[in-house]
Amino acid sequence: MRTYDAVFHHVLRHVDPELAHQVSFRGLQSLYAVPGLGRALGARVAPPDPSLALEVFGRRVSSPLGLAAGFDKNAKGIDALAALGFGSVEIGTVTGQPQPGNPAPRLFRLPLDRAIVNRMGFNNDGSAVVAERLRRRAAARPSDVLLGVNIGKTKVVSNDAAIEDYLLSAGHLAPYADYLVVNVSSPNTPGLRDLQAVSSLRPLLGAVGPAADAAAGREVPLLVKIAPDLADADVVAVAELVTELGLAGVVATNTTISREGLRTAPEKVAAFGLGGLSGPVLARRSIEVLRLLRAQLPADAVVISVGGVSTADDVARRLDLGATLVQAYTGFVYGGPLWVRQVNAELARRARSARV
Repeated sequence: MRTYDAVFHHVLRHVDPELAHQVSFRGLQSLYAVPGLGRALGARVAPPDPSLALEVFGRRVSSPLGLAAGFDKNAKGIDALAALGFGSVEIGTVTGQPQPGNPAPRLFRLPLDRAIVNRMGFNNDGSAVVAERLRRRAAARPSDVLLGVNIGKTKVVSNDAAIEDYLLSAGHLAPYADYLVVNVSSPNTPGLRDLQAVSSLRPLLGAVGPAADAAAGREVPLLVKIAPDLADADVVAVAELVTELGLAGVVATNTTISREGLRTAPEKVAAFGLGGLSGPVLARRSIEVLRLLRAQLPADAVVISVGGVSTADDVARRLDLGATLVQAYTGFVYGGPLWVRQVNAELARRARSARV
């Protein structure tokens, strides 16, 4: 970690964040693609301790720590990321139609807060292309990482036509998903968060669930991803809807539009402009939402907690509060490729201590 922190401080923080992400991710994919090296990488770098394994959606998951949507938008490096030690990888957000996202620059670092502001805007190859990539992966007998597929609304599609757009994605992608996430909470697609209102969410989720099951020929666990900026009453209302519709659960939370609690100078933050904020500053609200959901949802409902996860302590606390799985994104970006192994090792140490 110290070595990576030094590299980040002296090199990476001076490189455009989006370019740094692209180069490092392609490097990981290239290493994994070398015959024999990919499996060796997974075996040597990060085999999670068996004590961390759990069952989710009828699947054995090697670690409760997973990678949140946003890192691998186009399903290009699922198994390379799993080799680092993630028990689950959520790809996307994928939209019905391909789209370039918002104009660059659209990704900004706040090193003082170990935070990120992004307004990427669901840049992705579109559901048909991503589905074909997933089909080829499935045929190649890849790793057994739990795969989540996160779908969102194409920007040019109006909210009135949103259901059909989500159905297009569900039809293409559900056959390859261990679970499917309806994302209605990104702040970077105009009007998207309006779909979190129960009056809009009920018909959307009620349509996507059966369509996903029909496309896959099996029951596909369906979750909804919500924003941390929802009022408590609205979080409870979503939980009640999830229960009413019999959905698998909730992913909580997405990035926030708030800028409160940052150490970075306000004028610097303001200069970055609009976008979703992620990082440790989000932890408090993410935990509050987790508590609300766990108190409201049935015991067997899945809650995937994400937002402000930077350490093994963060993961352990979310699990203690009732999260089924915990996801990271910004903590991984700042922690580097060995961060996953280190978090898993500390979680395993805790598990062994608890048995003594």
